Parts: sequence; C-alpha cells; structure tokens
Amino acid sequence: MTLPLLIPIALIVVAVAVAAFTLLNGYYEKQSMRESLRSIDGYDLESQSVRSAREEELDENLVSRALLPAAAGLTQIARKLTPGGYADKIRGQFISSGTQNPDSVDRFLAMKAVLMPLGVLVAIANYIFEPITDGLMNIVLTGVIGYGLAMGPDLRLGRSVEARQKNIFRSLPDTLDLLTISVEAGLGFEQALDRVIKSVPGPLADEFARMLGETRAGAARADAMRAMEERCDIPEFRAFVLAIIQADAFGVSIGRVLRAQSDEMRIKRRQIAEEKAQKAPVKMLMPMVFCIFPSLFVVILGPAALNIMENFGS
Repeated sequence: MTLPLLIPIALIVVAVAVAAFTLLNGYYEKQSMRESLRSIDGYDLESQSVRSAREEELDENLVSRALLPAAAGLTQIARKLTPGGYADKIRGQFISSGTQNPDSVDRFLAMKAVLMPLGVLVAIANYIFEPITDGLMNIVLTGVIGYGLAMGPDLRLGRSVEARQKNIFRSLPDTLDLLTISVEAGLGFEQALDRVIKSVPGPLADEFARMLGETRAGAARADAMRAMEERCDIPEFRAFVLAIIQADAFGVSIGRVLRAQSDEMRIKRRQIAEEKAQKAPVKMLMPMVFCIFPSLFVVILGPAALNIMENFGS
C-alpha cells in the first residue's frame, strides 16, 4: 500500500477513534455519576436537583459537549494569529452579505484556523509524494490546493458580498420608481418605504426595513441612512443616500430628488449593460479562435484535403 493512500486512511482512523473516545467517555462518566449517587443513602432534594442538572449536562449531544468548546478554542487561536483589524474586516463583510448572526465571525475564524494548516499540509504532501501529477503540473496543483484550502472561506464570503451588492444594484432603479410614485401620490417618506418593503421583497427591502427600525427606535434618519449605506457599500446607493440626507437638511422636495435619482439610476444601469455588451465580442474571441475555428477548419477543409491527397497520390 502506497504512502499517499495510507495518509487519508490514518486520518479517518484517528477521527473515528476520537469520536468513539468522546462518546464512551461521556457514557462512563454518566454511569459513574449514577453509581455514586445511588451509593448515597437518603440524599435530600438539593442533591436530587444537583443530580438532575448533572444528568442534563451529560445528556447533551456531542456537538454541544465537544465540538463547540473545540471551536471556541480554535477561535481564540485564530484571533491571536490574525493581524489587527482582520476580524473587523470580516465582520463588515458578513454585514454586507446580509448575515446578522453574531457568531458568524467566530465560526469563520475557527474554520480558517483549521483550513490554513490543513492547506499547507496537503500542499506539502502533494508536492512530496506526487499522487496525481508530476513535474510542472504538480507544482501548479500544489499551489492551487494550498491556496484553495487556505483562502477558500475568504473567496466564498467575498462572492456572497458581491452577489448581494449586484442584487441591490439591479433592484435599485425599480425600487426608486415605486418610492417616487408613492411619495408623489401623497405618502410620507417612511410610509413610502413601508410600501416598498411590502411590495418589493429582497436585500434592498431588508436594508430599508432595518433603517426604518433604527429610526423608530430613536436614531436620527441621517445616521440610520449612513449606516445603511455603509452596510451596502455601493457607490450608486451612496449617491442616493447623500441626496436624501441633503434634501432633509435643506428642505428640498424629496419627490423631485427621488425622481432625479431614479432617472440617474436607470441611465447608469443602461450604460453598464451597454458596456458589458461591448465587452462581449472581445471575450468571445479567444474561445472562438481556440475552440470553434479549429472544428470548422476540420469540417470544411478536411474533405478537400483528403481529395487533394488522393489526386496527388494517383
């Protein structure tokens, strides 16, 4: 049996042994506690409550008793090893991705603490033992494996943030149209936002709902809108927020500001679509040259080449 095959088998055996040891340890600990309590004659109600609490603790599953403390330890290690400001950056990215769970950053750091050393070990093992390829391809594959395992969580989080920002940007012109119509129909700005939240569900409506909740909880509208703009982190949305804040500060009609912002957002979206359409032929050039044209040459020129060879051969 080769060494590259022994490594995953050994890891599986170690994982099964650790899980079995944890389960058996909990079982024997519970049994010893019960036998100790049975040996006490006439223990009072307080002892019964202590026994019940201990049994409830021992009845918890493996995740609560083993994995969560291990994850907490990994989080502490990751916080000590990560550079200053990295945890705050990850927290901001989670907020921009729409995740409001306060434990998300700790889980992310624990995952990084596991995957980064694992990526280094797997890359070294792949480079030394060459289980798949050798030569230059082995070096490239080693780099891809190490980088993928070490930076996979960051790439995944960045893609979720980018997808949410694209969703907000695409829905912004239509949402502003509905908001403009509602304000021009006589509704107040907050009532118009309520109508938009009910009519157009999505990430942008969620941000508007959170902003309204902050204002109704006592925060100033300008501060709540600036916080919303920081969570979204989109230049076009920043322009909309600044326009609304300035309209509130100088007493300008919000309806006219919303109409101007809606037209500007729609023009901006059309310009971005035209820009992508202009880039499409350039992006299609390489696949056409290396994938489509060779097949066409084979189909078109192949029979002619065969006829020429037969004629010259005869």
